[in-house]
Amino acid sequence: MGKFFNPARLALNAAVVLMVFFILGPIVWLAVHAFASNWQYPNLYPSGLTLHWWSQVFLDSALASAMKNSLITSPIVVICSMIICLPAAYAVGRIKFWGRRVFMIGIFSANSFPKIGLFAAIATLYYSLNLMGTFVGVIIIQLLGTIIYMTWIPAAAFAAVPRSLEEAARDAGASKFTVFRTITLRMAMPGILVAIVMSFLAAFDEAQGTYLVGAPAIYTMPTEMYSLVQNYPIQVAAVFSLLLALPSVLLLGLARKHIMGGQLADGFQLK
Repeated sequence: MGKFFNPARLALNAAVVLMVFFILGPIVWLAVHAFASNWQYPNLYPSGLTLHWWSQVFLDSALASAMKNSLITSPIVVICSMIICLPAAYAVGRIKFWGRRVFMIGIFSANSFPKIGLFAAIATLYYSLNLMGTFVGVIIIQLLGTIIYMTWIPAAAFAAVPRSLEEAARDAGASKFTVFRTITLRMAMPGILVAIVMSFLAAFDEAQGTYLVGAPAIYTMPTEMYSLVQNYPIQVAAVFSLLLALPSVLLLGLARKHIMGGQLADGFQLK
């Protein structure tokens, strides 16, 4: 009897079922509303299925503009973050220097508290620099949320590359650039790819700062959600929410191998 009735296993299975329900339940609810012509309580089923709400999203100029802005700004933010942070990540991962640990803790601590106060202070600076309501201002705001990913995770990836392999390649006559390209960068690439994915998602989903410095001139998909839930039918909001979640699902699915392999966790364990 004990073989078939294990309280610990039953509790674990119940926890898994609840987790799946709370994770997939909202997504299923959104998916049904996105295709339902009408579905209201106490009806158990939608009155019909339609693609009207999808066409309304893509034909609405405000919503289409928000999607375009998100797809433009997020890749630019990631590229800028790579240019700024990867050299710093390499230095932190491969070079022992005074203040290294303080530098990394400072980056981490800057992202450990609510940012609305920081955004308000930045908005004051933006007014003096005429950056309010500009793409440059939005890109800078979104860039702030990517620094921790693009620095910590690649730094740990660079630090994990065995120095003995680099020294062996140098002894064989390879130049410093060849060693970096063929050994250091190649072995650190999984961690860098994880950092790129996490940075893109951080930029793509950033809402508070983007709304504060971008509205009413520039709206992205997350900031458009503020007005969407109030001014559009619930089915339109459901479609837009699914589109907003789509990049996260696709990118996390592509990077699942490295994330599940510990690259993300290892990135926050730099010693």
